[in-house]
Amino acid sequence: MGLIIVANRAPFRLTPEGLVPAVGGLATALLPVLEAKEGVWVAAGEWKEGGKAPATLKGPVRLEQVPIPEREWQGYYGGFSNRVLWPLCHYFLERTELKREFYQDYLRANRRFAEKVLQVWREGDAVFVQDYHLLLLPRFLRERAPGRMRIGFFYHIPWPSSGVFRILPWGRALVEGLLGADLIGFHTQEYAENFLRTAAHYGFPVEEGRVRVGDRWARVEVHPLGIDTGRFGELAQDPHIGLQARGLKHLAGADRLILGVDRLDYTKGILERLLAYERFLQSYPQWRGRVSLFQIATPSRTGVGAYRELKRLVDEVVGRILGNFLREDWVPLRYFYQTYTQEELATFYRAADVALITPLRDGMNLVALEYAYTSDSGALVLSNLAGAAEHLKEAFLVNPYDLDGVARTLDRALRTPEGERRERLARLKRRIQALDAKSWAERFLASLEAA
Repeated sequence: MGLIIVANRAPFRLTPEGLVPAVGGLATALLPVLEAKEGVWVAAGEWKEGGKAPATLKGPVRLEQVPIPEREWQGYYGGFSNRVLWPLCHYFLERTELKREFYQDYLRANRRFAEKVLQVWREGDAVFVQDYHLLLLPRFLRERAPGRMRIGFFYHIPWPSSGVFRILPWGRALVEGLLGADLIGFHTQEYAENFLRTAAHYGFPVEEGRVRVGDRWARVEVHPLGIDTGRFGELAQDPHIGLQARGLKHLAGADRLILGVDRLDYTKGILERLLAYERFLQSYPQWRGRVSLFQIATPSRTGVGAYRELKRLVDEVVGRILGNFLREDWVPLRYFYQTYTQEELATFYRAADVALITPLRDGMNLVALEYAYTSDSGALVLSNLAGAAEHLKEAFLVNPYDLDGVARTLDRALRTPEGERRERLARLKRRIQALDAKSWAERFLASLEAA
């Protein structure tokens, strides 16, 4: 079968040589499959006649862009996607802005995607839709497809509890839109069960992981997305990166290095993590002068007021920790507000004795997988509210809201003997190997073909 992948953004970046694949979980997972099928990637593009790509692609993949006017883009993407669905699905109800005009732009943009897919679709093609930006698209395609269209959908962020999702005035329409798909995928069993309960609330019959829609069934399955284990296995063995990691450890000026890596997003728990680290230094004074925290915060949505306010609060806590604990011979915290390449991040991973990955809610969190697969003898302290926690049972799991609990677990992870750390990592690596990104798409599409 041919393949059409539909996502809000294309997994390419513009270089002087043209468009080249971006680095990231989704691009790594989907592009090899799309290339093998000489398929089409449909993504949002600039508003211009014809919606042409800004450069040509090399290879068998074709990029088709959906032109969306700027004002509509702000309502569809900046509004409904990221000020309604994003906060609600991460349980930040106080940040959810239920504006009808956002939904109207979301509706229009999803229809534009449907028009483009119908233009490029050919009998026998499978359509694989990605994420929360396009919940209405499967139903639009199902209603208008000239023939049998096989549709898969993967939801990459948490699907919240039924009670939370039902806050949305447009909840039923969104569920009906998603149920246009033949197969709906989630990272964890919890998210899948939440969706099934939501569908049941809206009156759709649910039976053994399936939802009845008219005279057809939509299947709901768990297909966790992992990382490119081949690539990170190479980074874990690269001698140059190992040398740089030793230099980074020397820069820390402490016996143990703790690492946090996140986008500066309120869902990632950076502020709460810093407060927990502050509590750790207060409660376990024996570690003062012996540990240092390196926190990487990649700039994100800098034009949004809530994100600027978050940065201000984070800066304040960073300043307070340094003001209270900094000594002439010891820097307790270094804060890096910038973007790093995959190779640079691997250097941090290999240098760190402990990774402190504590999102307040996360669909999966691939950083946790990257660290565990790259580290030689480190310890992973992971939020039990990240999707990855369902799969990485050998991590030190914590409640990110419990500052004393995080501090206590951090102390335990730092004191864990090397033999136990290596044994935990070996088990984590085996689990992560089974979640390899390149096989994720193949598994999902094989299930879609059988749906």
